[in-house]
Amino acid sequence: MGLELKKLTTEQRNPHTMDLDSWDTLAIVTEMNREDAAIPAAIAPALPAIAKAAACAGDAVSGGHRVFYVGAGTSGRLGVLDAAECPPTFGVKDDVVIGLIAGGQQAMFHAVEGAEDSLELGEKDLAAHHLVKEDFVIGIAASGRTPYVIGALRYANSLGCHTASIACNKDSMIGKEAQIVIEAVSGPEVLTGSTRLKAGTAQKMILNMISTAAMVRAGKAYQNLMVDVVQSNEKLQVRARNIVMEAAGVDAVTAEKTLQEAGGSCKTAIVMILSSCTKEEALQRLDRSRGHVREAIMAK
Repeated sequence: MGLELKKLTTEQRNPHTMDLDSWDTLAIVTEMNREDAAIPAAIAPALPAIAKAAACAGDAVSGGHRVFYVGAGTSGRLGVLDAAECPPTFGVKDDVVIGLIAGGQQAMFHAVEGAEDSLELGEKDLAAHHLVKEDFVIGIAASGRTPYVIGALRYANSLGCHTASIACNKDSMIGKEAQIVIEAVSGPEVLTGSTRLKAGTAQKMILNMISTAAMVRAGKAYQNLMVDVVQSNEKLQVRARNIVMEAAGVDAVTAEKTLQEAGGSCKTAIVMILSSCTKEEALQRLDRSRGHVREAIMAK
């Protein structure tokens, strides 16, 4: 196992930071910033695979099914974070995008020793959510070799699910288990083996791309506006009003009035204004267009 780890790019020593412990603070953060600047270039070759994963995720959401992120440690926490951000941003229920982390909820805050080394636990956690073949499963592991993730992907494949993997090493073990292979080689870390740094940033960027592009495909945006935003606080209520103002080209009074008539739905309000129709007709248009505002407006 030790020799296997040493072969991983993410575990190798960074030749630019061999004297890290002797540097002043500005030198440390400057070098970290320089290293971080290379992450988008590391992700670029994986964009076609990222697009495929986003399409699968979008299809799952559009079809009333689910997207699962499965990981351990930092990778698992990033999946849970991205999943948690989808309901307020895109108006989906909290069981549409689900983040699973080895060791369960407590592992978000405290390391659960041994959980990531279990193939069976990855399968067990997905089975507990009654996984079906129409769901989409994404395994996340910077090293690309986490048993918990491998077990989850194998189980998902056995049910006929679409699967994807996100790793920061080439020819990853999780890539051998997934149909869509995303590998962004972010290179040796400033602090050797601390994959919460460049590898974590790369994974977060990739998850941002997948979830955002998937939700756009599922009709959660009009132009570049979040038209399914949940108005759960005062800030988001103001944002909803501003979204209707921007999308429909109306003043604040009209936007607020129409939002009230639309039951708080930005989508419905926008269609009502731009199509000069009632709430009932707007809802029918949105139903026929599978929730896509642009198509609902263009429909005759």
